[in-house]
Amino acid sequence: MATGSRIERKKYQKKSSRKSSNKGRHILRNILIGIFAIFFIILLGGGALFGYYVMQAPDINQEDLVGQVSSKIYDREGNLIKELGGQNRDLMTADDIPENLKNAVLAIEDARFYSHSGVDPIRIVGAVFANIRAGGIAQGGSTITQQLVKLSVFSTDFHDQTLERKAQEAWLALDVERKYSKDEILSLYLNKLFYSNNVYGAKTAAKQFFGKDLDQLSIAEAALLAGIPQAPSDYDPYSHPKEATERRDLVLDVMLDRKLINQAQHDEAINTSVFDSLVALDHSSSQEKDLIIDAYLAMVADEVKEKMNLDIYTDGLQVYTNMDYGAQEHLYQTVNNNEEIGFPNDSMQTAASIINTSNGELVAVIGGRKQENTMALNRATDLKRSIGSTMKPLADYGPAFEYLNFSTGTLVVDEPYKYSSGAEIYNYDMDYKGKQTLREALAGSRNIPALKTLQAVGLDNSYAFLQKLDINIVNDDKKELVEANAIGGEVSPVKLSAAYAAISNYGKYHKPITVNRVVTAAGTEERFESKEIQAMKDTTAYMLVDILKGVPGNFASRSAIEGLHQAGKTGTTNYTNDQLNQLGIDSSTYAAPDGWYAGITPQYAFAGWVGYDNPLEAGNYLSLSDTSIPQAIYKEMITYLMNDVPNTDWLKPDNIVETEIEKYTDPILLPGPFTPAEARSKELFIKGQEPKKQSLAYGRYIDAPTNFNAQYNQDDKTITATWDPLTTSSGQFVLNVNGVDVYSGSDTSVTIPAESDGEYTLRLTIVDGNSSSDTLVITLNISGSEDSSQESESIPDESSSESTSIPPLDSSYPQDPPIPDEFFENDEN
Repeated sequence: MATGSRIERKKYQKKSSRKSSNKGRHILRNILIGIFAIFFIILLGGGALFGYYVMQAPDINQEDLVGQVSSKIYDREGNLIKELGGQNRDLMTADDIPENLKNAVLAIEDARFYSHSGVDPIRIVGAVFANIRAGGIAQGGSTITQQLVKLSVFSTDFHDQTLERKAQEAWLALDVERKYSKDEILSLYLNKLFYSNNVYGAKTAAKQFFGKDLDQLSIAEAALLAGIPQAPSDYDPYSHPKEATERRDLVLDVMLDRKLINQAQHDEAINTSVFDSLVALDHSSSQEKDLIIDAYLAMVADEVKEKMNLDIYTDGLQVYTNMDYGAQEHLYQTVNNNEEIGFPNDSMQTAASIINTSNGELVAVIGGRKQENTMALNRATDLKRSIGSTMKPLADYGPAFEYLNFSTGTLVVDEPYKYSSGAEIYNYDMDYKGKQTLREALAGSRNIPALKTLQAVGLDNSYAFLQKLDINIVNDDKKELVEANAIGGEVSPVKLSAAYAAISNYGKYHKPITVNRVVTAAGTEERFESKEIQAMKDTTAYMLVDILKGVPGNFASRSAIEGLHQAGKTGTTNYTNDQLNQLGIDSSTYAAPDGWYAGITPQYAFAGWVGYDNPLEAGNYLSLSDTSIPQAIYKEMITYLMNDVPNTDWLKPDNIVETEIEKYTDPILLPGPFTPAEARSKELFIKGQEPKKQSLAYGRYIDAPTNFNAQYNQDDKTITATWDPLTTSSGQFVLNVNGVDVYSGSDTSVTIPAESDGEYTLRLTIVDGNSSSDTLVITLNISGSEDSSQESESIPDESSSESTSIPPLDSSYPQDPPIPDEFFENDEN
């Protein structure tokens, strides 16, 4: 029942509504108070934490800001081999900074440099949002002042970029801004920067790169200098002009966007060649030691950058490398000053890599010869040339042993052949060897058997095999194989040496590693080792080693080292007919663009290349003897390295068996009793896959006939021959009289006419297919009309070859050793 009037009910409802509204406002007020309290507490706590961090900040003084932190590089024995720093800098003052350089640096590094107080909140917020969008660290928020502080007193190790370090960096940046003018800070910063080629400081860079004082720099030159320090090795204008140009043009685009230059100035600078602006570097101060370690040091710099995001040229590191300095120096002297190696001129280039097979440590590396400047092109890592036949164990025969359980004695026929596309493929000698074992085909470097083996394996299996060796072949901008990769593909010398190291190390692959440990400026230490990966079965690796043992001295004469357990593979590439015409070379002249050799011992793996940087320039081709130069480098270096190392051999895995076979049988068969030595070979099999059946191609043992007798009958002038029956279910008797077969069958007696006087020689043999027994011989002398015949005892005919039935060897069999492929190898690409 409802109570009260309608008016009273309305008054009650309004009163309740007001109470509810007041309650809601009260709750909202409490929430806001709570949020502000939390924010205040966070702010207070953050301020207290910031204050604590600031109290722990190091001091920064004029010496820190002007000085250059040096990095020290050590060899594997802990000997200092290089100290990197800006000891030879020309320092600029605030008055020396030209407007072009100032605009270029500020445009790309810190646009609000003259408006902030050392820390730029707008830049920080922008960097936060940019990194959120990128899903990682894509942009930094540090100002030029903060970067100066970092370069002066802090480590740039990524792991050291903590909140504490950032707070101290910001505080010190504010302190520097209070003590120095903006132009002074900018000049101190430009003095700190590294510009590649061991050049530190903008003033020094202007002199070294352009032969100019700072105030003479063009807009294009200033933009180039502004762009290099972000990645000096990548943007080195001497080694990487394309990348340096792209970086310079980016700086110019930003300058135009910020109206620091006009469109005409921008276009003129863009159209200026970076290369034309450069002058030859002055190397009067470069020491030979710098050139000796140059390629190795470049790899160290890349590895430290990749693994720690640090720069060995600016971050004050102690880097302990895996370099064997004695081997590194010996390699340098070998390719530069050893006339017996046989370089015909100073223009021919080379690259070589030597790796410890057990752990992947890079022992020594050379990236070129007769170079005059440091940080030059490192061909050991950057070479993009086909490796020729050194690819065959990796792309063809290794996968065949790995996936198909092929034997080293598996049959392959070297014959006229075509790619699946219909294009012809030829051997280096334009000849064919007929039937071959895989051992013969690989050691002899036959192209057609290599292609057939790859086709049997399949491109996908081969590519998977290569990937486990960190080899990724690219064709038409895609990571894939084509059939031509059976006999070549682009692989750098360092990666090639690592792949052959895995072969030597029973299939265990280690990525090449130059750095053992690094100590940062902050005192933190990090150690490195190369992770071991079982890239192929130990049986696969051993089969390859066993075959490739036959190359040094036989197919690679200059790699032979007396008594050393070693293996290796040669490789050359060829010109197309159009390229030969372009070079003006006729078919009678041997010419090759590239010569390779990959050699291994149980301890070391070597890969070396020779050729010209531009093989299509007149005269820039390799002669027959030139292609063997990598073998000579290998011999020199391995002889040096193995001098104090035990000469051990590879051990056969338990799952491998060696069995003598009859060559060219398919399926593979054991030799028969009459298989000649030239048709036999000892080959390797996976245990359980070895042959069990014997070949009868050259015949089998058959017992000779028994009780062979012959009697002359004077009355009817006949001779009757008798013998015992066959003891087997197959075969037949063959009786020959005076060189003519007179009977063939299974009977045990035969009567033949003997009307003329004279000597009758009877030969009896048992024949079964292509096998035959020993021949028994009886000779009867018949003279006159009287019964003067004489019976001779049946004896084996030792002078007769009829006891075996041996077909002549096919003319396509390789009866002579193949011509060494360091003389005639000519791989199709």
